[in-house]
Amino acid sequence: MIIDFHIHTRFSYDSMMSPRKILTIARQRGLDGIVVCDHNTVKGGLEVQKMNRDNDFMVIAGAEIATDAGDVTGIFLSEEIESRNFTEVAREIRKQGGKLILNHPYRGHDLSKVDFSLVDFIEGFNGRTTEADNRKAVELARKYAIPIVAGSDAHLYAEIGNCKTYVADRETLQIEKTEYRRSSFWHITLSQYIKSIKRRSFKIFFSATVVHIKHCCKFIFAKK
Repeated sequence: MIIDFHIHTRFSYDSMMSPRKILTIARQRGLDGIVVCDHNTVKGGLEVQKMNRDNDFMVIAGAEIATDAGDVTGIFLSEEIESRNFTEVAREIRKQGGKLILNHPYRGHDLSKVDFSLVDFIEGFNGRTTEADNRKAVELARKYAIPIVAGSDAHLYAEIGNCKTYVADRETLQIEKTEYRRSSFWHITLSQYIKSIKRRSFKIFFSATVVHIKHCCKFIFAKK
């Protein structure tokens, strides 16, 4: 099976993607399954799961939780995760029979607060993370002998399937290999604008605009 382990829906504060359209596009791009993990809620995952009528296509409901150690994703969830403490979040995930993924460990994490004995997978390849940070994530996974997954971290339809995880067994999620393609600057920036609108935050809008202008100037002057 080919699975994209990290997709957001309109239930996230920085995405507008429709659950139904996510299913359509994921199949069109040759995926056999997806992990839907909205920020701090399982609502999107459960909705996509409910809409799925294809027994051969796997929808894993999850939630990307902002813990005191950084973002982690619980998968195979059916209920919301209430805690924001890393250890307690891991316990809540286990209580539901789920598994824990340490997302993009070198982007916004305090790894000193992570109990690696509670981590089932490490996101070695994240579609919105730099190659350098992804390399460090892979090294971290190898250090602790934890299986590596790849997730696009899609917030826009164009990003779905950018990262692929090849799974030998859908029950145990035995990983065979991964593929990685990074999202474009424009897709990442657009999701920041979506975030600013949904959160009604001029600060986020202004910050995204400054980054956008700097990138455009760099591109223009590089051409000259």
